[in-house]
Amino acid sequence: MRSIFTVSVSAIAVIAGSAAFAQERTVKYYGDFDPAPLAAMQEVIADFEAANPDIKIEFQNFDHEGYKTSIRNFLTAEAPDLANWYAGNRMAPFVNSGQFMDVSDVWEEHGLKESLASALPSMTIDGKQWGVPYTYYQWGIYYNKEAYAAAGVEVPETWDQFIENCAAFKEAGIDCVTTGTKALWPGAGIFDYLNMRTNGYEFHMALANGEVEWTDDRVKATFAEWAKLVEPGYITQNHAALDWQDAAALLVQGKAANYVMGNFAVAVFKEGGMTDETLGFLPFPTINPDVPRAEEAPTDTVHIPSGASNVEDAKKFLAYLAGPEAQTKINAAMGQLPINKDASVNEDDPFIKAGFELLSTTPGGIAQFFDRDAPAEMAKMGMEGFQQYMVQPDQLDNILERLEKARQRIYK
Repeated sequence: MRSIFTVSVSAIAVIAGSAAFAQERTVKYYGDFDPAPLAAMQEVIADFEAANPDIKIEFQNFDHEGYKTSIRNFLTAEAPDLANWYAGNRMAPFVNSGQFMDVSDVWEEHGLKESLASALPSMTIDGKQWGVPYTYYQWGIYYNKEAYAAAGVEVPETWDQFIENCAAFKEAGIDCVTTGTKALWPGAGIFDYLNMRTNGYEFHMALANGEVEWTDDRVKATFAEWAKLVEPGYITQNHAALDWQDAAALLVQGKAANYVMGNFAVAVFKEGGMTDETLGFLPFPTINPDVPRAEEAPTDTVHIPSGASNVEDAKKFLAYLAGPEAQTKINAAMGQLPINKDASVNEDDPFIKAGFELLSTTPGGIAQFFDRDAPAEMAKMGMEGFQQYMVQPDQLDNILERLEKARQRIYK
């Protein structure tokens, strides 16, 4: 009897072990991380698996350019359970084609509309949320403190004050604003902020979505504010021949005072010799005080494809990735900003700290950048127009008419 009982216990143990093994569920996750954030994401995955021992995340990494092509293929064929992408208009085609799943229930159940509030508008289409954001970085104005001292001006809060400063910079032989538009995109940062500060986030997104004519008086009002920089010659004159790093050198050398740029440029400024004592950051100044402050912050996201086979566990991982611990860990490795307002950032980095405070308190919405918010062809034509305007401001009417014809064709 004893031997029979022993065998029975052993058999039960084997069966139980087999059942436990069989119950381990797999989540397939495709992404496109650089080495440092990849290592951090692998740590996040390990933490999630430790907290959820019955779930295994199978992660496959792609290079960035290859991923842009691959995602269109695998969403149609053998879809993973999770996939990296981007917020705003970049996710819209996959939402509209039914290839990304509605995850509004994850947002509701875990209070993400509060903890990820700054990114809510850029994750929402038709009143629903279609993924979870995990990182972004701020744009704004980086300035040379020594150039400000040389011109005898204070850091401005309003656009009028900024323009007044420009006159003083010009008198001191310093470019008020530098940029390098050889690659076109830096000029889009200036346009985005001028348009959002003049007309607001919703109008800006409507323009990017093709819902507003480029010849609209409100668009012309944005260019009227831009004219205050362009017509007096407050922008580096040969910007169309400069790469963005060339313009960064002018800020480093004190030949320019301000640069509308993303936080990734801080490393370049510091490599050139600037320090926290000579480099400053300020939010783009207020133009229309009645417009809620919106910011530019390209946002990376994770989505559940509609063809996912393990939706329940994919949603568990999304909720985990949205949490403050996971967002703190991955953004520390990336040198970027967590979206969760309860996450932590490097308090010793004044630019990371300023960006986190800026974006976490943004009431007006987060734009993704013109070449993410607008379709590719419209973005290219728009950025060509922005560059031309800064060189030939007298051609504004022709530029806007050309962009309007493009809008009518591209958004059919």
